[in-house]
Amino acid sequence: MKNYAEDIDEQDELFEHHRIVADKGQVPYRIDKFLMDRLPNVTRNKVQQGIKDGFVLVNGEAVKPNYKVHPGDEIVVALPEPPRDTELVAEDIPINIVFEDDHLMIVNKEAGMVVHPAYNNWSGTLVNALTYHFQNLPTMQNNEGRPGLVHRIDKDTSGLLVIAKSEKAMAGLAKQFFDHSIERTYYALVWGEPSEEMGTIDVNLGRSEKDRRITVAIEDGSRGRHAVTHYKILKRLRYVTLIQCNLETGRTHQIRAHLKYLGHPLFNDAAYGGDKVLKGTRFSKYKSFVDNCFKIMPRQALHAKSLGFVHPVTGQFEQFNSELPEDFKAVLEKWEHYVQHN
Repeated sequence: MKNYAEDIDEQDELFEHHRIVADKGQVPYRIDKFLMDRLPNVTRNKVQQGIKDGFVLVNGEAVKPNYKVHPGDEIVVALPEPPRDTELVAEDIPINIVFEDDHLMIVNKEAGMVVHPAYNNWSGTLVNALTYHFQNLPTMQNNEGRPGLVHRIDKDTSGLLVIAKSEKAMAGLAKQFFDHSIERTYYALVWGEPSEEMGTIDVNLGRSEKDRRITVAIEDGSRGRHAVTHYKILKRLRYVTLIQCNLETGRTHQIRAHLKYLGHPLFNDAAYGGDKVLKGTRFSKYKSFVDNCFKIMPRQALHAKSLGFVHPVTGQFEQFNSELPEDFKAVLEKWEHYVQHN
């Protein structure tokens, strides 16, 4: 089964997993084929994607998949997570389950909880909690150590996730994510007021070459992956706007990067420049108001509000909704009060 996982938090640095030095007698040979011959349990697609994402360095430089390996070349495969052999630790952490049957469950994740163990977050994650509360959750191929996961949302994004409890559910849900048939609705508070009432952002996304922790739009399509976000205005609040986003694809930081590209970064999204006053006056009273909002909601203003999909076992279409969390609601109310009285 293909790995359909999405929206993973990227890390600050890359960690060496493999280092290979080409023999003195090495004939020119494509780097992707060279690595396939030498690395265990990898597919050509996975190798090529890793090369395109900059995880393969030759003599310290990123290369293209058609690069020809030469004698003495030093090839390093580096990934955002360090090699780790320790077992997944089950932890007694409460989970907010809004629906559950024999095949799947819907979890409402709090902001601040990492979805799965990764560098700097080996414990305290949703997967650590799932491992404690549930036995024998299925694991997607190429997604070892992340039982039950079919998709992901960022650490500081709140909202709904679907978890697979059976192999049939995992296969059926994974296919729907792959086919882009799952309905995913997010609420986002952004800086400024988009000029259109609704629209579609259809721009490739890829890792920033300057800062690998973030995702950037690539207008010419020369690299990155196809990404589509539909949006519509819900409420204009002069300096900020509440919008609804619907994902057609599910790329790393898709909404955050697409809205930054649109010129309207998420409110208090530090990674994408939203943690400063971007619209409005610079008067101290207004700045104090904004800073107070930042303190109330010390994270990006993004919530995975609803999920809709065909139940992989019953065949019935299911729709799940969630309320905005308290920090999001409080900031919205403060902005509504501000624009009414200023």
